[in-house]
Amino acid sequence: MKSIKWFSLSVAVSVFVTGAAAEVVGDPERGQQVYKKCASCHMVGPEARNRVGPVLNNILSARAAGVPEFKYSEAIKEAAQDGLHWTAETLDAFLQDPKQMVPRTKMSFRGLKSEEDRIDVIAYLASFSGGAMAAQVDEGFVISADILAIEGDVEYGEYLSSECTTCHQESGSDDGIPAIVGWETDDFVTAMHAYKQKNREHPVMQMVTSRLSNEEIAALAAYFKSLEN
Repeated sequence: MKSIKWFSLSVAVSVFVTGAAAEVVGDPERGQQVYKKCASCHMVGPEARNRVGPVLNNILSARAAGVPEFKYSEAIKEAAQDGLHWTAETLDAFLQDPKQMVPRTKMSFRGLKSEEDRIDVIAYLASFSGGAMAAQVDEGFVISADILAIEGDVEYGEYLSSECTTCHQESGSDDGIPAIVGWETDDFVTAMHAYKQKNREHPVMQMVTSRLSNEEIAALAAYFKSLEN
């Protein structure tokens, strides 16, 4: 298989990703306006679904070609097999010239030539990645301060985590399933209770969380937060 030298095209971008969350110095509000050039093919946000292109939620730190049920080109699947993950740097290179970075990609977009545009779009996408995505999805869903104040037992969380790690990876990598390592505990607890109270739509997660007590959810939150260290 021919290795795709995607890493050689990366350039420095003032966007940094740690764990599942993203800190950005780009302007996400301006990035939202630039993103309109992408929106006919790619959706982001709580109601996002695959279109001509895949959903872009949780893209930062994700493995390329990782969105379930999307039919990717052989070129992007080969790049993923060669190790391509969507960091700020690789996204910058891809957005600048998709076909130069991944020859034979199905993506017909000619790229964003302005570095400022690319930085701001990446900042916008970061707001839908990791813990930021958790807050976005659960906006308006509130749980009591008493539940958020429960101090989770990390060791107990590790004991409980086996059901989670059948899908979510303890390494924090994203293999088509969003990473949960490093989430802020309040975000994690809120998301889990949103599933438990059926505010989030996911039958498996609703079933899993229905069996968990408040203390068990807090323990899981503490354990997965501890894995970023």
